[in-house]
Amino acid sequence: MSPFQAVLNLEGAVQYHYGKFPPATLDYARLVDPLVNATAAVARYDQMLKNMHDSEILLAPLRNQEAVISSRMEGTVSTMDEILKYEADYEEKIEDSPHARSEVIETLLYQRALKAAQQAMLAGQPLSQFLIRAAHQRLLSFGRGATKSPGKYKTEQNYLADKSKKHILFVPVSPEILQEGMDALFAYLQNSKDTPLIKAAISHVEFEALHPFKDGNGRIGRMIITLLLWSSKLISAPHFYISGFLEEHKDQYIDTMRAVSEKDDWTSWCIFFLEAVESQAIRNLEVAESIRTLYEEMKKIFSEQLASKWSVNALDFVFTNPVFRNSKFTNHSGIPGSSAARFTKILVENKLLRTLEEPSGRRPALYAFEPLMELVRV
Repeated sequence: MSPFQAVLNLEGAVQYHYGKFPPATLDYARLVDPLVNATAAVARYDQMLKNMHDSEILLAPLRNQEAVISSRMEGTVSTMDEILKYEADYEEKIEDSPHARSEVIETLLYQRALKAAQQAMLAGQPLSQFLIRAAHQRLLSFGRGATKSPGKYKTEQNYLADKSKKHILFVPVSPEILQEGMDALFAYLQNSKDTPLIKAAISHVEFEALHPFKDGNGRIGRMIITLLLWSSKLISAPHFYISGFLEEHKDQYIDTMRAVSEKDDWTSWCIFFLEAVESQAIRNLEVAESIRTLYEEMKKIFSEQLASKWSVNALDFVFTNPVFRNSKFTNHSGIPGSSAARFTKILVENKLLRTLEEPSGRRPALYAFEPLMELVRV
């Protein structure tokens, strides 16, 4: 027994479900209604995505929101305002920020890992072990995670413990057969005839049970849900995030996953997952429609207030960068410098932009596009 095992109590811990993946049977009679409801909710959400003129501009805030919530589930607490402020200052290299809280850095890294994975798949990469390890490498590339084998599978047994860290709740698959388990998981993703939502449910719980990395498994596992729904064409753009529901029902989320290994109860887990998808699809649709409505309202207001052919450029910029330094707006919005300077003055005067920091020396002013921030703060 290792010193770690001697300190922690293994009594009552649930062990990984060796030899029981993928599940031999599911109770489809119980799954029909949740599956129909979840599928319909996702379809309504996706129809909205298809109708958006540019979902990447309008729904980028949802990716930031997911980064905040998914990271918060692992005890990394930051706010949307903090994330966007630091991104405004350290867009290229967050390691250049000497004063950033580690929690802010970790959340930013999650947002960037998710975006990079989405871009890789858009460029033609499949959802694969290579892509997942690359996302993990990016997630843990800096700060506290850098010492936890970023991009590499675990070589020592890991555990899931209670909040006091004195009682082990779950023992994931042993590292000796982890590769075999990961191969089986991705073979299932590639070859299974299960519907995409059932496949997402089963693959998510299997990934978490394998717990392949030393750290970051929860965040990567929730990231895979989005990528899988997108790659299976259930959603037409990679903007479906589920962490809000899972955070609100965290105890049930964990208990229902453990029941898969403890009781071979895959069906109850699938039902919980489908209900999570349905609820989150409804919520995501409401937020996305609010963002789209705000965009259309602001399109008219910006046109009237700015009285320029560059008004839509300005609008797209503040939706993509709801917190920004004036220098970035001037240099990267595609708007001539003199017009950009005039625009920020007008938008501040009309209370569309809130001044977070006044200009000081060579440091430009920092602004927030408050109408959008009010919709997406978590």
